[in-house]
Amino acid sequence: MKFKRALKRTALIFLLLVLFMFANNSNLFTKERSGDPTLLAHVAMSQTYPMEGIQNDTCTAERIFEPEHPYIGNTIPSMEAAFEAGADVVELDIHPTKDGEFAVFHDWKLECRTDGKGVTRDHTMEELKKLDVGYGYTADNGKTYPFRGKGIGLMPTLNEVLIHFPDKEFLINIKSDDANEGVKLAEYLSAFPDERISQLSAYGGNHPIDALKKYLPNLRVMSMDSMKSCLIPYIAGGWTGYIPGACENTQLHIPEKIAPWLWGYPEKFLNRMDDSNTRVVLVAGNGGWSEGFDDKQDVERIPAGYNGMVWTNRVDIIAPIIK
Repeated sequence: MKFKRALKRTALIFLLLVLFMFANNSNLFTKERSGDPTLLAHVAMSQTYPMEGIQNDTCTAERIFEPEHPYIGNTIPSMEAAFEAGADVVELDIHPTKDGEFAVFHDWKLECRTDGKGVTRDHTMEELKKLDVGYGYTADNGKTYPFRGKGIGLMPTLNEVLIHFPDKEFLINIKSDDANEGVKLAEYLSAFPDERISQLSAYGGNHPIDALKKYLPNLRVMSMDSMKSCLIPYIAGGWTGYIPGACENTQLHIPEKIAPWLWGYPEKFLNRMDDSNTRVVLVAGNGGWSEGFDDKQDVERIPAGYNGMVWTNRVDIIAPIIK
């Protein structure tokens, strides 16, 4: 009899626990969210390419799809086009230069996209301004180069971008794991007023992001370490409503294959992150190689109730669908 009573008591406790977990994390019992998802345009308007078989050293400029627009990513014209198409935030990549600037350019080396040679950061901005950033793009294995000669002088500095778009939001990608670059970027951004800095966020290697956060504590940042320090304890204990301190005032890039494992996803999870002043960006697939929501079929996978930020490589295609 005692064993049966204990078993019933255990079963009741387990049932109550399950009911609590359901009620505490179900989207049926949360504040309904309104509005459309916001859009983050990866390197603004750019030439896209198939993701299959990409490695760290793949030259993606050599495998672009047949061009559907005239823009080269990470340039001011491409950013103008992205914002005009409906982007809420534009992502850009930076490299420090020998003369103390930050060049806005994707690649570690120059050979893939430009007519230059060597490591990007081993040059001065004056040298980089002379390059043709459209030189290496081809959609037919080198038979034609549709952007060759059209990208001369189009590599901007971060300062030029921020001045040209004084009220637009940007996500800055630090392309190294050097802590000194985080310090340099913090010094660089400190020249701007707090209101301008509030429109920016950054991500990259653990060391530069840690350094950047130390000097600019109010800046939203993301690294692999910051993601893990938030999401691992949240997955473990978020069913109780617990929000780890590491989830506050930050940015989370959530691959769509991981998102369903987050307690309360999408609406309750987004509400919890809103309360923590944290921005959520949904990335396509498993988060590898900058996969984005780039066509109608991709958009159909975005769950109802999700109105956080969406990562896209083709804001011109999905903005009319979403907005």
